[in-house]
Parts: sequence; structure tokens; C-alpha cells
Amino acid sequence: MIQLQLQALRVVLQVEAGVSLTVALGRIKARVPDAAWGALQDACFGVFRHLGLLRALLGALAHKPLADSDVEALLLVALYQLEFTHAAPHAVVDDAVRACAPLRKSSARGLVNALLRNFLRRREALLQLARRTDEGRWSHPQWWIDELRRTYPDQYVSILTAGNQPPPMTLRVNQRRISTDDYLGLLRSAGMEAERIGPAALQLAQAVRVEELPGFAHGLVSVQDLAAQYAAGLLDLAAGQRALDACAAPGGKMAHILERADVQLIALDRDQGRMALVRETLERLGLQAQLQCADAGDLPRWWDGVPFQRILLDAPCTASGIVRRHPDIKWLRRPHDIVSLGAQQLRLLEALWHTLAAGGKLLYATCSVFAAENQLQVSTFLRSHPEAKLLPLLDIPDGPEIGNVTGQILPDARHDGFFYALLQKT
Repeated sequence: MIQLQLQALRVVLQVEAGVSLTVALGRIKARVPDAAWGALQDACFGVFRHLGLLRALLGALAHKPLADSDVEALLLVALYQLEFTHAAPHAVVDDAVRACAPLRKSSARGLVNALLRNFLRRREALLQLARRTDEGRWSHPQWWIDELRRTYPDQYVSILTAGNQPPPMTLRVNQRRISTDDYLGLLRSAGMEAERIGPAALQLAQAVRVEELPGFAHGLVSVQDLAAQYAAGLLDLAAGQRALDACAAPGGKMAHILERADVQLIALDRDQGRMALVRETLERLGLQAQLQCADAGDLPRWWDGVPFQRILLDAPCTASGIVRRHPDIKWLRRPHDIVSLGAQQLRLLEALWHTLAAGGKLLYATCSVFAAENQLQVSTFLRSHPEAKLLPLLDIPDGPEIGNVTGQILPDARHDGFFYALLQKT
């Protein structure tokens, strides 16, 4: 457990320095035995999922900020283990004390021991004290809580609560290869319980490694949240259409488009490394698209002048709707990010609108719950484009009620937070 704590604290320190949790974990994966990887992931994700509470607990225990960031990170990891895992308390405390030696913080051994044992003695009182503040209670930054409370006065509690839960594992069955019901049978034959929650969607009772999914390597199934699966249906696709996925990586929505309709698809992304993921997705699923690495807003670099009948703009955003999958996001984002990302969103909308054919449809999407990136962004665009018409969203089988015009899906037991708006050029 000492190695787990040491590896986890190094990841915590990297994220607190501005590195994404995915990148930080990726840097050490090769050095972690497979048997220990799951526990390390749980510790790292857990610390950031509950960071507001853990920081409040540490503040109540220490009474003042700790000067040593290594010791602080070690204590955050240990407090997570004590409160949220089944690890033996005495082992967590003893290993945290012993971990001070390889950190060259032997002088902190007494402090670490005293704080953790004090937590065990006074757990309930300390938890009550820590939850008196919004950040301690909801484990989100105060500005984030305030924004949700203002926008969703009746729903912000459920949004914050959902953001702190482990996400469901949802599958999208490749209808070109196998029916949803037949794949459900394969899962059950493999001892995996699941329920059908959409036309091509299955939600697993227990998450597994993708390598364990029957037929995953042969393209029978992909992992994709239910809310994200609505995009392909909302585009109103038909065979032969010229279509664009403007921000395609890692390729989930692109692949779903191709699974649903024989369209001529161009998939763009500005990140060469992430385009490799798009290529891998196409190869695994046996699908074809024209891939181009380019900024979708830089039309001279990639557009050949031939208009598109359908465009998916899954715009860069704060990702505020998927923090249960990426809990570091809520601590890495700042309020000004909404403004800078909003400028990118509008730039892409303006550019791609020029590439849309008359009568064509553009689906604007984000994985955000912030109105400034969603409803307000679309309203701003419509005011300057009288030729743009906001269309009612098509019915979503077994989906949430997302309104007649724009769809803000809030995170719940089945969905990540997502937004959709369908625009047509008249």
C-alpha cells in the first residue's frame, strides 16, 4: 500500500500543477503492475471526486494550511482511503507514516500519524464540520456551485450529487454487425449483467475492462454514454449525404454516424495524437471516413468548397457535464475558461456555417451544463444569422424529455450532462 500511496500522491501533485488526470496516470502506467492499476486509478479518481470534502477535513484537522505539498497530497490520499475504501484503517495510517521516509519527509511522520489517528477518533464530528461549507459538502469549486445554483435552482443539488458518483458503463452495439438483443445475450453468456436503455445502448451492472467485452476487438460494440449516443440520431442522416464531424476525436460519435448511415464522411480534428485514436476506432469497427488533421475553423486549410448536407460540431467546452468521468476537470477549470471556450465555440460555428449546404443541418453539441456554452451561445448565433432556423429535436426513443427546440440533458443515473441544438440553413 505504500507504493500505491506514493504513486497516487505523485499523480495528485501533477494534477494540482495543471496536468490532466488522464495524462498524469498515463505517465506512470508502464511502471505500475497490472494487479495494482485498478486500486491506483480508484485512489486518484477518488481524491479528485471528493477533493472538496478531503480538503475541508484536512483543514479541520490541521487548523492551518500545510506548508509541504508532498505531505498534504499524502494525507489527501490516506483520508480518501480511510473514508471511501475498505482498506484496513490501521494499515492506511501505518503505511502513510512509513511513506514519509522515501519522500525524505521523516520529520513529518509524527504529524501524519497524529492527524490520521485524530480523524479515526473524531470521524463523524469532523465530517459534519467539513460539510458546513459548500465546497466541503459538494466537492466542487465554489464558483461552479454558484453557477449551477443560479442556472438550475431546483436541480443543482442533483447535478452536483451526480457529478460525485462513479459513472455508469454504457455500451453502443454496432448494428451493422449484431442486434442489441443478440449482443445482450452474449454479455449474459459471459456472466455480465446488463439492461437495454436505448435502441443500441446497454448499461452494464458492473464496469469491466473493454478487453473483457465479447467481440470488442472485432467491432461488435463500443463504450459510449447514452447522452452521446443521441447525436447520430438527431442529425437525421440519409445514405449518400456528404457529412462532416468537425471535432471528431476520439471518434465515438463519428463511428456511430457511420454505423447508422452510408454517408460520405470527413472527420476533422486539430490534434494529431488524438486523430490516431480516430483511426484506431475506424479500423476496429471496420468503417471508413476521410480523416484530416486541421482546425475546423481554418477553412482554407482543409475545405474543398463542396458544401455538406450534415455537420456535427461537438464543440470544445468546459466538459462540465462529464465530471464524474473526469473529476479533475472541476478543479482545473476556472471561470474565465467559459469565456475563452465560448469564443472558440462561436468561431467554429461561424466558420462551419459557410460550409453547410442550403437546406442542410448542423448539430451543435457540448458535454457542458453551463448555459453560456449552450443556450446562450446558440441564441447569440441566431441573432446574427436570420437564415438559420432552430429545428425541433427529433424524438429520442427511451430518452429524456429534452424540450422541443434545444436539449439540455442533465447528468443522472443513465446520462452524462449534454446539450444539443439543431440548426438548418434556409
